[in-house]
Amino acid sequence: MTKPPIGRDTRLCMSLSGRPGNAGSRLHNYLYDALGLDYIYKSFSTRDLPAAVAGIRALDIRGCAVSMPFKEAVIPLLDTIEPSAAVIDSVNTIVNDDGHLTGYNTDYTACRQLIEASPADPSKPFVLRGSGGMAKAVVAALRDAGFRHGTVVARNAEAGPALAERYGFAWAAELPGQGAPLLVNVTPLGMEGADAGALAFPEVQIAAADVAFDVVAQPADTPFIRAAIAAGKPVVSGAEVIVLQAIEQFVLYTGVRPSRDLVIAAARFAHGEATAERLAAAC
Repeated sequence: MTKPPIGRDTRLCMSLSGRPGNAGSRLHNYLYDALGLDYIYKSFSTRDLPAAVAGIRALDIRGCAVSMPFKEAVIPLLDTIEPSAAVIDSVNTIVNDDGHLTGYNTDYTACRQLIEASPADPSKPFVLRGSGGMAKAVVAALRDAGFRHGTVVARNAEAGPALAERYGFAWAAELPGQGAPLLVNVTPLGMEGADAGALAFPEVQIAAADVAFDVVAQPADTPFIRAAIAAGKPVVSGAEVIVLQAIEQFVLYTGVRPSRDLVIAAARFAHGEATAERLAAAC
């Protein structure tokens, strides 16, 4: 199918992030082109979240992906919160239906699918760093994937204990001296920018782990992921998470579900061969 030329009927979708990148735009626009859909996608940041959300409503922007640090702050600005977002108090997707803004969370779905497809053993413990909106989705996915023993590591003395207690896990303000079979990073450590060189876990803990899971997607090959691959460990990178959650967003925006082969091709285009191969194994 041939995509129509951009015109007055073209629907705009977007993303809001503290650190906007190109991968989401590449993936969504690749799929629009492949499926002949009259949509375009553009990433944005903002210093005025209420005004940005008002713009989504006023300009009839069809959908908006929401990333750090806006996943919790955006909730009061929306009209309806779907159970997928309400249960974890975190929104990563806004859908605009004629000015009515509904919040969803597709992070949870993606994370649970990838956790269950990984060799991580739910009878063994995990250590997870982070307590923000994405951490809520990952911790909920871990619990629902059968994990019963784990530690949420977060310096925030309110958010950290609250998140751990909500799902029946332990909390620590600092990394424990001993790691766990599953290590999960849900912080900006390793992300492009000031934290790009930071290693989320000590190398000795990575060497002793069974699986490494990093939600950072810019870049996908964070120091944590590189160290885990060098140690011969199976990994789940933020690129796989962002592809699967973006596909669910794509379906919400367009009503079209791409085929598995098209999803893998879009992942290859947006994130590279390694991500496409790991995604093919997980899907």
